[in-house]
Amino acid sequence: MSERDVMEYDVVAVGAGPAGLSFAIRLKQLKPELSVCVIEKSSTIGAHILSGAVIEPGPLDALLPGWRDNPPPVCVPATEDEFWFLTKTGGTKSPIVPPQMDNHGNFIVSLGAMCAWLAPQAEALGVEIYPGFAAAELLHDDTGAVAGVRIGDMGVAKDGSHKAGYTQGIDIKARVTVLAEGARGHLTKQLIRKFGLDAESDPQNYSIGIKELWQVPEGRVKPGKIVHTLGWPADSHTYGGSFLYHLDKNQIALGYVSGLDYRDPNYQPYEAFQQWKNHPTVKPLLEGGTILSAGARAIVTGGWQSLPKVEMPGALLIGDTAGLLNVPKIKGTHQAIRSGMLAAEHLAGQSDALSSAGFDAKLRASPAMAELRKVRNIKPGFKKGLWFGLANSGWETITAGLSPWTWRCKPDWSSLQKLSDAEKPKRDYVERTLPPRDRLAGVYFAATEHDEDQPVHLKVADTNICVTKCAEEYGNPCQRFCPAGVYEIVADAAQPTGKRLQINAANCVHCKTCDVKDPYEIITWVTPEGGAGPNYQNL
Repeated sequence: MSERDVMEYDVVAVGAGPAGLSFAIRLKQLKPELSVCVIEKSSTIGAHILSGAVIEPGPLDALLPGWRDNPPPVCVPATEDEFWFLTKTGGTKSPIVPPQMDNHGNFIVSLGAMCAWLAPQAEALGVEIYPGFAAAELLHDDTGAVAGVRIGDMGVAKDGSHKAGYTQGIDIKARVTVLAEGARGHLTKQLIRKFGLDAESDPQNYSIGIKELWQVPEGRVKPGKIVHTLGWPADSHTYGGSFLYHLDKNQIALGYVSGLDYRDPNYQPYEAFQQWKNHPTVKPLLEGGTILSAGARAIVTGGWQSLPKVEMPGALLIGDTAGLLNVPKIKGTHQAIRSGMLAAEHLAGQSDALSSAGFDAKLRASPAMAELRKVRNIKPGFKKGLWFGLANSGWETITAGLSPWTWRCKPDWSSLQKLSDAEKPKRDYVERTLPPRDRLAGVYFAATEHDEDQPVHLKVADTNICVTKCAEEYGNPCQRFCPAGVYEIVADAAQPTGKRLQINAANCVHCKTCDVKDPYEIITWVTPEGGAGPNYQNL
């Protein structure tokens, strides 16, 4: 085996999302002499980025003061907010919009398009950005400190052999490695385990957000209008809600968020989203329109009590990788930018030796954490049901989070009930007529691409559990929680049980739900070959 090529930088950021790019921009603004590299697993910047997204502009104003003169390509000022509680056949519009959902002064954006817009601004400052570079492993020095990342090899066949175009991945060495991988980053998972970063925090919690972008007939869109809903189609024990954002050019961004702490092993987040689209308040907006793009992504929701230690020797965690999303606001972009800038200012404030030491204390003393502390009990309150959750939200909002208690978080997989114990909530679903017809049709709109002949990037530690214990206890919920139809139990006469797990890895949209919700914790998501995965357009 030939020796790997090595590239060396002062700092490498893993992930070209809002956190990684903001970090790189701020560091170059403050210390232009430092060499800074950002690597991104998607084929182009923004292709794997999916978010609602309504952003608070304050941190972006601080990072790029003149940005409003040259805004991102999708950037619509918020004009009005509505908050609805839905029943199957109608709903009630709240006379009061919860304070956290007041979007006056905010902007509706495509986060993917915004990151594609941020990248050249980083490059203009001298940041080197490499899309299609999937960080597969961490590098460590002799002391065990993080020393950079190894890019995955290209051109490896499913059986591990080298194809004609095989290229060995390079090593990117750096004095400091900044993890900005987004929710449930696979390198971050390893670091949390290796350095015990979660020893003093609760387990992280997640939701899955499923989103579509629609082109609709003239006259239906009110640019800047923002609608959120609770209630149907979720039952009172399932955390779920929707967003519907009116863009310009007769386009609507819409999606549904399901908490991955749901109990019912038969619950299907994708089906809940499609049901909601057929509600009488939503369907008339969409009928006769066409889907432009679709996808799904895990959302980090543990908040203040689930924040791991964000520093370790040689590395830092920022953005959703750290877990900074504000759940009641359904916003994480301003927090990602804030934490990226704070990390840059921390490193730039040092003399010659760059060190991660001290960043954890800085982040915890920052406005980003003060914001999370105020709302720390709101999402956990919904674990006791919708009505308790709403009452608790009101209390926590009125008191600005001054309750003397903190609700704790448990891992999401632990809430799944076995079939023998599971309540069977009434699913008062409707016949749905809007596209897509099913998950595979939805995958088409994600434009996801993986070479069929590459190693499967979804590692299942013991597939025998799938066709025995899991089939009996939970009825193979991976077939239902995955929004892309990746997991399938198929008949196979050659197997003792007469069936086996089939992984349709080429369908994967990199949402990470399987890594979070699998009740046996035997599924591990790892990065596929660089450039593989979804190609989201304006999500």
